[in-house]
Amino acid sequence: MDISGSSAVVTGAASGIGAAVARQLAAAGATVVVADVQADKGAALAEELGGVFVHVDVTDTAQITNAVEVASEQAPLRVLVNSAGIGPAARTVGRDGTYESAHDLDLYKRVIAINLIGTFDAVRIAGTAMSRLEPLASGERGAIVNLASVAAFDGQIGQAAYSSSKGGIVGMTLPVARDLAAIGVRVNTVAPGLIDTPIYGEGEKAEEFKARLGESVLFPKRLGSPEELASMVLECLTNSYMNGAVVRVDGGIRMPPK
Repeated sequence: MDISGSSAVVTGAASGIGAAVARQLAAAGATVVVADVQADKGAALAEELGGVFVHVDVTDTAQITNAVEVASEQAPLRVLVNSAGIGPAARTVGRDGTYESAHDLDLYKRVIAINLIGTFDAVRIAGTAMSRLEPLASGERGAIVNLASVAAFDGQIGQAAYSSSKGGIVGMTLPVARDLAAIGVRVNTVAPGLIDTPIYGEGEKAEEFKARLGESVLFPKRLGSPEELASMVLECLTNSYMNGAVVRVDGGIRMPPK
């Protein structure tokens, strides 16, 4: 699918993988709507790319809808990439055996609300907008890529909430792709492994920590770059025969329990 001349909504686009995706979409000729809660970084990236920043908390349907409307005003909305997410860690049962030390239920709900429900909400709203478009010569109206994680398959200690949310994204990939086939919209999921993003911090200690993490990768023994993830996202968007798939981009890693 040719995405040049189209608009694209990227949630969580202000930094990390989302920002790398936004840059590659812009380079491919799309007008990018940077949808994020980080106003300063998001606005700066949108200006860099000639796109538009829209403040979006993915737990707010009205804000998602606004981003989709803004994108539709720029050009036909044919691309959605869901990259917004959080990943706090907590054990299911506390060490002291008290009910109070068990995994905070509100935290679990928040992770699900942002990572899973927010992703589905964006899919249903953007998919509705795409359904109104005239199809391209290929019969396609658009394409969607959701970002999951290898934690969907190899969840570590403390990742109950995060793995649940990302496993939900993996689980909905095929049924949503089947739903949206009726309107000519493809749906795929990319599951990153250990990616070098600002989450690890900066400086000498951060670099040493990342190097140790990289040793656990099968090959190459390093963290992946956001650009390597973004290139797979772009492939899933532009390759018209990619549909209903979940693709791990992880250097062959299989995460240990901790």
